[in-house]
Amino acid sequence: MAEEKKKTQNDSQRKIRIAAVGDVHIRENHKGKWADYFKEVSRNADVLLLCGDLTDTGDEDEAEVLAGELHGCSIPVVAVLGNHDYEKGRHKIIRQIVQNENVFVLDGESVIIHGVGFAGVKGFGGGFDNHMLSMFGENAMKAFVQEGVDEALHLDRALARLDAHTEPVKKIAVLHYSPVKETVIGEPEPIYPFLGCSHLAEPLNRRNVVAAFHGHAHTGSLQGKTSHGVEVYNVSKPILLKAGYECPYFLYELDAKVPISEHV
Repeated sequence: MAEEKKKTQNDSQRKIRIAAVGDVHIRENHKGKWADYFKEVSRNADVLLLCGDLTDTGDEDEAEVLAGELHGCSIPVVAVLGNHDYEKGRHKIIRQIVQNENVFVLDGESVIIHGVGFAGVKGFGGGFDNHMLSMFGENAMKAFVQEGVDEALHLDRALARLDAHTEPVKKIAVLHYSPVKETVIGEPEPIYPFLGCSHLAEPLNRRNVVAAFHGHAHTGSLQGKTSHGVEVYNVSKPILLKAGYECPYFLYELDAKVPISEHV
């Protein structure tokens, strides 16, 4: 009884506001253009998710601009890299530049913020449902499919680490590629295999994830669900602008048990 009372005193239930956007595609000439955006997000959310394609051409100078703009963000940031961030093979440098004590760039890792567990990977392609590519034929095709499988395994391990936490936490997945076909509908159907894969949905279903956020499909659809009902949101900046978001970020509210020391 005393232990239950102690938990009640140390924890409280409240809504955590999660802002999410993907495909910001920061360029070298964007210096000073995003500071007000991040201040606006900070006023209305508790955590910001950046769902890949942080830079436009995968250049470290673009990452330096983003890091500078993020100084205006006073809330924790959880990010993953996207395919554009890999373009020049400088993705490790980009990650080092962007991440700091307030910005967590995840690649198969997880972090708990305000009582919510976030797991992140870039993801990869491979297709969806009955039209997934198979690991058959040329080595190049097998390697393509294996990359999607490996990313799903990285996501599963990151979510498993959250399951191992002493106190149960609600889990959010942060991706760049889509785990479901619904949120890429609107893109040309022949390129679906390059926009995501159903392998990524498997750990979402298995680990009882509450919601997943991704980008990449600029002309896809805002919302979908996995076969087990996990909510999936395509928060690519062009999608949000098309949907009428004047300040392009999606706001998601989640009830979570938050330690009093973490209240903002």
